[in-house]
Amino acid sequence: MGIRNMFGNKHSAGNGLDWVLLEEMDQLEQLAEESFSAPVTIFKHSTRCNISSFSLRQFERAYDIPADRMRLYFLDLLAYRNISNELALRFGVVHQSPQILVVSEGKAVYDASHENISAEDLRKFAE
Repeated sequence: MGIRNMFGNKHSAGNGLDWVLLEEMDQLEQLAEESFSAPVTIFKHSTRCNISSFSLRQFERAYDIPADRMRLYFLDLLAYRNISNELALRFGVVHQSPQILVVSEGKAVYDASHENISAEDLRKFAE
């Protein structure tokens, strides 16, 4: 069962995290604007990859940044590959899966993939 099926347009996995589902291309402009108020993190997830699922669970367990300090977006890159491709172009990052991307002041300031995904690393952006 996918995140959309379980949680609708926003989802919380029971750990207090509120993900905004990234499903529309125009949301990229919105999140870039939001990043001037607080950093935005995008988690790119492959629903067919065990490594991606493991990384997502680990991230959700460890993430503890208040919602007003950082906004979380979730991208199912298999369903929305066009958005994933546009993220790579717009923010100048190489596509990976799984991957997190932090956008601040309209620019990518951090990205990590696979075993390098760490909720701890994001704290410095939310200070």
